[in-house]
Amino acid sequence: MHPIHHENGVVTYAFDSLNALPVAAHVSTRHGGVSPAPWASLNFSVSRGDEPARVTANFARFCEAVRVDPAQPVRCHQIHGTAVAKVEWDDAGSRQTATDALITDALELPLFLVFADCAPILLYDKRQHSLGVCHAGWRGTVNGAGAATLWAMQAAYDTDPADVLVGIGPSIGPASYEVGEEVYRMAQARLPGPDRFFTFPNGPDANPYFDLWQANAAQLVEAGVPPEQIEIAGIDTARNTGDFFSHRAEKGACGLFGMLAWLSPVSSKQ
Repeated sequence: MHPIHHENGVVTYAFDSLNALPVAAHVSTRHGGVSPAPWASLNFSVSRGDEPARVTANFARFCEAVRVDPAQPVRCHQIHGTAVAKVEWDDAGSRQTATDALITDALELPLFLVFADCAPILLYDKRQHSLGVCHAGWRGTVNGAGAATLWAMQAAYDTDPADVLVGIGPSIGPASYEVGEEVYRMAQARLPGPDRFFTFPNGPDANPYFDLWQANAAQLVEAGVPPEQIEIAGIDTARNTGDFFSHRAEKGACGLFGMLAWLSPVSSKQ
């Protein structure tokens, strides 16, 4: 990923692998907003104590930076699940209930999700020109949220996994994500070859550390996505709180950042 500094002070990150393709995706940082500490500054959460008017202003600034009408993005009421909503232009401006992933083939319809350590996952089908976005924390990861998004694209758009490019954005990294026994046991039961996603830097009797990045990538590879078509940002939110919100590192006293993505007309980027 690479940073983009916008004229209004907003800073976003974009996936390198999508540069020449007719799809846009921006992951926001905490820069360029109007919220004071502890949500400083580009916070999109209204449930963590920030004032709704500031959150609305922040979203407007983000949309202004990437040239999207703030009334258009489709959002989700995220619950750390695996439900996927297929959306069209009729859904513009809506909030999908109990959903952690969105898919569309509607040109220029913006899809929006929020994060503060969980993994932003983008899936782009370059042949069918369709798009999926997914929010995957540990629950979503061990329950296959990324693969569920891919399967939904297969059902809706006849997506071949071999044609899919994946971006895994900034999220808590494997050196920071200490987890408890519940997470470890669920991963052992549900993930393919789960031991490769855990390390025990403090000894075998201490809590393990979970690699969300590789756990999500591996499930998508198992589903047929070529590994060379998966871009992992490698940006650990818990170690980069100057740029990103981290629920873990900031002990919940933080905001949420977002990912906004949409399909461009194919003819506009040859």
